Amino acid sequence: MKTTIIGIAGGTGSGKSTFTNRLKAHFGDKITVMYHDSYYKPHDDLPFEERQKINYDHPDSLETDLLIEHLKALRAGKAVDCPTYDFAHHTRAKEVVHVEPSRVIIVEGILILQDPRLCDLFDIKIFVEADADERILRRVTRDIKERGRSLENIMEQYLTTVKPMHYLYVEPTKTLADIILNSGLNDVAFDIVKTKIEALLAEKE
Repeated sequence: MKTTIIGIAGGTGSGKSTFTNRLKAHFGDKITVMYHDSYYKPHDDLPFEERQKINYDHPDSLETDLLIEHLKALRAGKAVDCPTYDFAHHTRAKEVVHVEPSRVIIVEGILILQDPRLCDLFDIKIFVEADADERILRRVTRDIKERGRSLENIMEQYLTTVKPMHYLYVEPTKTLADIILNSGLNDVAFDIVKTKIEALLAEKE
């Protein structure tokens, strides 16, 4: 079985998760979705106060080597156990997610195009962009509702790490993308990518 890997990148709050979730909702178990965020390095050796200060928007905060290893295994037809991350406590969770090989794998994350080794694994590279004001508002909403963060903590993190890391590591990778979207809700782009995935899935049958 030939595996096609699609990378969906973009800044925090750009709409990449929205686009990814739309594809997952449409195709269900026919495709596999993996998140670079799941591969944040564990920091069990540090107290919570110190874990809060880590720059999670720097490439070094992620165990990208493990993600690359897992993608290569899946492409070779082998199942993997993906880590999960506890964003409320800033450390890797004990639970893992068992992933079987599939015809189409989507990998989502802000930094997935930044590492050349990971970028080279993608057959299709998509970058979702959005206005900076929209991105920070979406991040605030997400981190308060889903990750139990305070507004003060979110704003401090955004100004000290998220914003500078975006312009240093995320924005430059836009030039590597095959497709650049202006919104995760772009229906024309969704239909194009959906049609491509349908064609890939049909090749197997």
